[in-house]
Amino acid sequence: MSRVITLMPVRMAATRLPNKPLLDVNGKSIIQRVCENVKATIDTDIAVAAGDQAIVDECKKIGVTAVLTDPNLPSGTDRIAAALKVLDPDGSKYDIVVDFQGDNLNVDPKVNLPLIEMVERTGCDIATCGMVIKNEEDKTNPAVVKIIMGLKPGEDEARCLYFTRATAPFTRNPEKCPNQDLYHHIGIYVFKAASLHKMVALPPSVLEQRESLEQLRALENGMEIRAKLVGDIRLNKNAPADINTPEDYEICKKYIF
Repeated sequence: MSRVITLMPVRMAATRLPNKPLLDVNGKSIIQRVCENVKATIDTDIAVAAGDQAIVDECKKIGVTAVLTDPNLPSGTDRIAAALKVLDPDGSKYDIVVDFQGDNLNVDPKVNLPLIEMVERTGCDIATCGMVIKNEEDKTNPAVVKIIMGLKPGEDEARCLYFTRATAPFTRNPEKCPNQDLYHHIGIYVFKAASLHKMVALPPSVLEQRESLEQLRALENGMEIRAKLVGDIRLNKNAPADINTPEDYEICKKYIF
């Protein structure tokens, strides 16, 4: 059985919502609620990869392990890798690392369970998830990242061939193509521990820099990413999955208790 840890990258520097991890949502900080949600749904060790001392202090108050990481690290992936080196310096403790964002206040952590299983079953380096794009505007929106993978009707997982901000793949002969769906990439990842360390040690790649998508670094270096299609990942269907703006914050306070 794999040894799994859930690491949550968290930092204070959110331009649209300052001090976001410590904001109070009906008596509990956002980071406390996220940690409680993970503890209630996934049987793994849990730790916060913190970019600020204030987050470490909050984690100490709520009884959650936290590792202070360099605030200048370029991404959450780098942050969890740095924390993992502290928690498991010789790589003997954990096989699999769940990367669950510390502002995923309203995301059901159960979404990670089939991703953990997929890494164990297939041996892929990274597992992630996506949704069928149903909104026509999202198909051409570069902020909605698309997964390129070949799914036959009835299938819900496949190897990821590419990720792009473009509208892709193009359907040349619709009459011959039984599946013309486009897939929105949801940025939730489960890594093999060794693959996480490998990815962050690699230099930024050509396509990664062109599309500004760090997962392309893994693909350009021959690593295998697989994705699973999921439905609604929210705990409360009336609130946004995570908090990015003051408006999101106000909505969450109405529905999350």
